[in-house]
This record gives sequence, structure tokens and C-alpha cells, in this order.
Amino acid sequence: MHKLTLKELSAQLQARKISATELATLFLDRIDASDLNAFLHVDRELTLAQAKVADSRLSDNNAGQLTGVPIAHKDIFVTRGWRTTAGSRMLDNYVSPFDATVVEQFNAAGMVTLGKLNCDEFAMGSGNENSYFGPTLNPWDKRAVPGGSSGGSAAAVAARLAPAATATDTGGSIRQPASLCGVTGIKPTYGSVSRYGMIAFASSLDQGGPIAKTAEDCGLLLNAMTGFDERDSTSLQRPKEDFTRSLNDSLQGLRIGVPKEFFGAGLAADVEAAVRAALSEFEKLGAKLVEISLPKTELSIPVYYVIAPAEASSNLSRFDGVRYGHRAADYGNLDDMYRKSRAEGFGEEVKRRILVGSYVLSHGYYDAYYLQAQKIRRLIAQDFQNALAGANRQCDVIMGPVSPTVAWDLGDKTNDPVANYLADIFTLSTSLAGLPGMSIPCGFGQGEKNGKRPVGLQIIGNYFDEARLLNVAHQFQQATDWHLREPA
Repeated sequence: MHKLTLKELSAQLQARKISATELATLFLDRIDASDLNAFLHVDRELTLAQAKVADSRLSDNNAGQLTGVPIAHKDIFVTRGWRTTAGSRMLDNYVSPFDATVVEQFNAAGMVTLGKLNCDEFAMGSGNENSYFGPTLNPWDKRAVPGGSSGGSAAAVAARLAPAATATDTGGSIRQPASLCGVTGIKPTYGSVSRYGMIAFASSLDQGGPIAKTAEDCGLLLNAMTGFDERDSTSLQRPKEDFTRSLNDSLQGLRIGVPKEFFGAGLAADVEAAVRAALSEFEKLGAKLVEISLPKTELSIPVYYVIAPAEASSNLSRFDGVRYGHRAADYGNLDDMYRKSRAEGFGEEVKRRILVGSYVLSHGYYDAYYLQAQKIRRLIAQDFQNALAGANRQCDVIMGPVSPTVAWDLGDKTNDPVANYLADIFTLSTSLAGLPGMSIPCGFGQGEKNGKRPVGLQIIGNYFDEARLLNVAHQFQQATDWHLREPA
């Protein structure tokens, strides 16, 4: 039962072949037996109480398609009842008095919460090694990272500890862990999913999205989690849509843009081989490959690592030890309490980004760094529009690798922050432009010690083109079985 998709689980529940309580218990038992450190907080009593309500809705024929289906939430979304730590000592043991909008939406749909998932501290990282609670292990090879910051979400779905999970993507943190763990994940257009109750890292970049087994599952989850929220000033006022409406459309004549900048030096041969094979499969499905150029790609790393830390330094100033969160036990005065609480509560990577962000926003450096980065950000977005929009558009979607390598070994990049940053080279530009992008499994490469490690294919579309992306991914998954492979 734990191997079924969301759609298949929904059919089992609707046909009364299994109850929501039985299904939740099955997954809770799997979580208890796991050694991946994917979950930070599980409360069997709370989960089974939700399952009981779902069973009541099912028996009263008052159930939606997702009613009774289990889901787990990245520990960046606040939840009433479950702890919300953002992977940080700063929020260790914090329990929110309210639910994030995304959590509210899934509760309203009748989904059953299994618990909270491990992540890099305040979503800052590419390997899930920055969590105060220890790293999550990649279920394909426990020597490897699962990717970050949503490593717990991707690992939980890959290991079948949960059929679906919420995640967030600031610079690739849905797509990259989905790639490294061999599952499907999508970052929708910026503003499509409410950020209310999502602990902020970089407000102009953070975007929630789902990770699941298939593109169809991700479409079902997006149907529930998107929509306007007046409590979020960045939320877009758009009518609800069915993201699964185009899943069965033919790919005949689809133009796939292949950026030459995504296949240069730095891309591992095993990753390139898997991605090239996937592109060939799309040609068999009737699509046409078109070489394009995204010339500002190489600038996405310096631009991102100016803008994101600047916004983080502002957002994280609220964690001062006064109202909630960690407070130092021994201090002399208020200033001393601020310094000691933040020094003790934040990890090294978070401190590094706060310092960088404060520097680029400081007097005399704002124009030289932050303002220049915002100008280049617009040029990066324009590169995509030249390819995807207008009467002279070159392609319908863009494809390439998600990560330049397969998952690296735990500890390999711990002492080299720049190496971690470079792992996001193919995902950052999409986030800076606010475009939708997703990762689907497309093969395997070899780790440094010859472990079998997944490779993901990235699919990028124009604004609000999620239904097309999901259709493209779904057709590939109907023709291949990479998404059905699972770790031992």
C-alpha cells in the first residue's frame, strides 16, 4: 500500500478497501522503523485524530479526492500541535498557535498530517547538512546527502515514509533534493502559493510546492495548495485552476529549448548522459529539440548570493530572544542577551548569510552590490522571456539538468560553502526570474564510491504554465519507469 500513488491511494480510500486510520498507521510504523532522520516531530495521537475525522468524512460521502491521504510538512511551515523548528536551535521546541495557509489548505482537503520533516536551518543549504538536528540521509545511498534544503521532504517520499510532502524552493530547494532522491517536485510561479506561515528566508524568492512520486500527484497537490491569500502581500490574485487538466495532451510538435550554458564545463558526464537520454525520449514522443542560449546563467550565483542573504538578514532580525525562540541563559544586559541568544541559536551557515546580507545592505555598499544584483536579476528574467514568450519565442519549455552532479557524500562540502553554492547553478536563475520549474527522475549516475544515485531532469516553463509542465512530465513518466524505481 505504501508504494501507491496519491491517485491510487485515494481510490483505495474511496472504495473503502482501507481506512484513513489504517493508512496513517501503516506510514507511522514505517517512519518509526526508519533511520534516515527525515522526520523531526511525529505525534501519533494527533495524526490518528485527523485520520478519524477523514474516515468520518469518507463514510458520510463528504470526501474530496485527497481526503484521508497522508502528507508530511517541511519544518518551515508552522503547524498547530506539531513543533516548528525550521531546523534551528533558535526555534527548538517552538509550537505555533496557528497553521500556515498551506497546512490549512491540506487540512481542509482532508489530508492527514504524518509529522514535520527535516531541513537545512532556515532553508539555507543544498545538502540538508545544516540542520541543528543532524543531516537527513539519502535513502538510495546513506553515505550521500539527500539535497537541500527540502532534503527531509525528498527523502521521506523516496523511502515511501510518506506519499507526499510539502517543500519550499528559494534557489532550487524543491527541484535539487527531488533530483538527488529520484522523486518528482515542482516549484510553481512565484506568488502562486501563499507564504503566510512559511518561515521566511528570502521573501522575494521563497515559494512553496509539493514533492511526490509522480507528476500527476504533484498536480493534485497543487490544486489544493495554490490560491490567493490576503494575508500574504506577495500572493497573486488568480482564479483557481485544475493543474491536471492537460495531462493527456500529446507532445507532438512541442519545442524543447536546450540551453547550451547548461551543458558546459562542470556538468558531470554521468548526469549529462542521463539528461541527454531523457531528451531523446522526448523526441520519440514527438517533441523537437531547439538549442537556445541563456547567457546570464553564470551570473545567477553571485546575484542570488547577494539578494538572498540581504533579505535573510532582514527577516531573521526578528529572532532576538525576546518574544519567542532561544534565549541565552546567562547575560548581563539587553544587548548582551541579543548577542548571546543569536550566537547560540543560529548555526554557522545562517550566521554567514546574515553577515553577508548585512554587509551588502550597509551604507556605501547598497548601490555597489544589492542594487546591481537587482538590475542583473531583471536581465536574467529577460533571457527566459526571449526564449519562452512573444511572437518570436524559440521554445515552449526549457529542459536541462537540475544539479551538475549526483548526490555527493556527507561531509564532502561541509568546509567549502562555495562548493555548496555552485550545486545550485542550474536552478537559481529560474527562482530569480520567478518562473515555474520542476524535477523528474530520468536515470542514475555513480557516486564517488560507485553508489547508485539518481539524476533529475529539469523542466522550466513560462509564468503560470504549470499545467503544461505537468503534462510534459506525465507523458515522459507514462513512457518510462524511472519514477517507479525505489531504493532498497
